[in-house]
Amino acid sequence: MLHLLVGIDTEGDNQWSAEARLNQAFENIYALPALHARFQRRGVRPTYLITWPVARDPRSASVLRELRSGGDCEIGAHHHAWETPPCTPDDVRRHPYALQLPREQFAAQVASLTGAIADAVGEPPRSYRSGRFGFSIAHVPDLERAGYRVESSLAPLFYEGHKGGPDFVSVPPSPYFLSYDDPAVPGSSDLLELPVTAALNRRVPAFVERLYARAPSPYQTKRVLRKLGVARVQWLRPSYSPLADMCAVARRMKDDGVPILNLIFHSSEAIVGGSPYNRTARELDAFFDRLDEVLAFAVRDLGAVPATFSEFRDRYCAAPPLAGP
Repeated sequence: MLHLLVGIDTEGDNQWSAEARLNQAFENIYALPALHARFQRRGVRPTYLITWPVARDPRSASVLRELRSGGDCEIGAHHHAWETPPCTPDDVRRHPYALQLPREQFAAQVASLTGAIADAVGEPPRSYRSGRFGFSIAHVPDLERAGYRVESSLAPLFYEGHKGGPDFVSVPPSPYFLSYDDPAVPGSSDLLELPVTAALNRRVPAFVERLYARAPSPYQTKRVLRKLGVARVQWLRPSYSPLADMCAVARRMKDDGVPILNLIFHSSEAIVGGSPYNRTARELDAFFDRLDEVLAFAVRDLGAVPATFSEFRDRYCAAPPLAGP
């Protein structure tokens, strides 16, 4: 059975800007009820993965408690290494990946984030995503000890090794329990990985995919390949991908027997000026049109069943899908 998952990185406004990170605002969080109403019309059950500052903002916490009380969403954790205590003012400027933190600091930050969310919404989170996709396989034991059962920071073909970031090039698209030594290989942990849905727009041998993902000067090289129509990654991500690409990758996942469609965006993308993407009312309207259409396509045309991250894990463990990673 195909499931539709929607994981929203729920954070302060425009976290791409150093100034905005230093001077937190949460207008996008206060607008979440309008976004949630869109999901309700489609029967979608989103997972809002929230940061420490969001959990600590009283008005944001009130909004999230109200959403959670409806019983049709989940509140998980979104870890920003630069703004989760213990951290320093320099971390806000440095904007580190979580994988760059000392192990002790990471564990302390996870404990701080988990406690703040439990205080904000009344129960500890079970689902986790690392900001900037900054997950390291070394994080698995700390996340297990903190009570997490779902991880969703990995995306096939994602590579930022040239910036000191992650290498998830070989990550499969299907869910799997993480190992303790390789993020792309299933293992014996209790942490279920739900990869973000992404794939190359054409089928090629695996070694060609790896060459593409790790190409020298990756941003420039991939931009040229995209403009030439040679290759591009199709994300299930409405601020990045046109509707046709999202429908194509969703159809491919179903055809390949992958049991999830895992759509991602930031909460700040759902208001004007909250991100670099939707800067005008016209751009925001286009974003919502793409979002509505791809959700309708997944549910109506592909027969995907909406679920939160934890709901999917419960079903997966009760009756594991036939398709593997």
